[in-house]
Amino acid sequence: MNELERKTKIRTEDLNLYYGDFHAIKNVSIEIPEKAITAIIGPSGCGKSSLLRIFNRMNDLIPNARVEGNAYLDGEPLYRGHMDAVLLRKKVGMVFQKPNVFPMSIYDNIVFGPRHDGVKKKSKLDQIVEETLTQVDMWKLVKDELRKQALELPPEQQQRLCIARALAMNPDVILMDEHCSALDPEATARIEQLMIELTKEYTIITVTHSMEQAIRISDMSAFMSLDEDRIGTCIEFSTTQEMFSNPKHKQTEDYITGRFG
Repeated sequence: MNELERKTKIRTEDLNLYYGDFHAIKNVSIEIPEKAITAIIGPSGCGKSSLLRIFNRMNDLIPNARVEGNAYLDGEPLYRGHMDAVLLRKKVGMVFQKPNVFPMSIYDNIVFGPRHDGVKKKSKLDQIVEETLTQVDMWKLVKDELRKQALELPPEQQQRLCIARALAMNPDVILMDEHCSALDPEATARIEQLMIELTKEYTIITVTHSMEQAIRISDMSAFMSLDEDRIGTCIEFSTTQEMFSNPKHKQTEDYITGRFG
């Protein structure tokens, strides 16, 4: 299935982000398809993670941050109208660079969100735990150790647990911010395979410094860089295959061939 056959999940129009007087992102207009992996690539400091955080309004938590332009989830405006940021973050989960498991048991990590959301029945919570751990291929491994402290798990399993915790809220979109950077190559390969499996049900947007990873797993790629005013902007957005085989902009070609970045 090519990108034209997929429904647009997230769309931005002339999107700008400011932190006080600092202009971080300028005029980003992209359409991210559903049930696919979109990779955001580019050199350090070009606003990749800032763009990612716009999609679940994490930047709202930063003093003096403001967004201009438009961003939509399933056609609903994220920053205008009646969009509730807390409800949005249930639909758009996030997995961070380093596993941020809570200092509690494996079980309690996963049910933390559903409990906060009002799920009290133990049988329902048990079902959520089993289903999400099965999705991230951990159920058989830890089903007899659900009361084990999550911090005792190895890094790869901690990151899988973080993904399971995001899935427990039944999101539509999962944001992943350099989520493999702390993992070894074998663990990274297993997480990448998991991501591909998850796109059967979820839309995934990932920030990565690894162009090899973008090539391996993503359907679409957004290349961001700094313009002449040192403001982050999206230089090119296309299928990953097209970007890496036939980039439209010299700046993109220079980056993916290692001439800068």
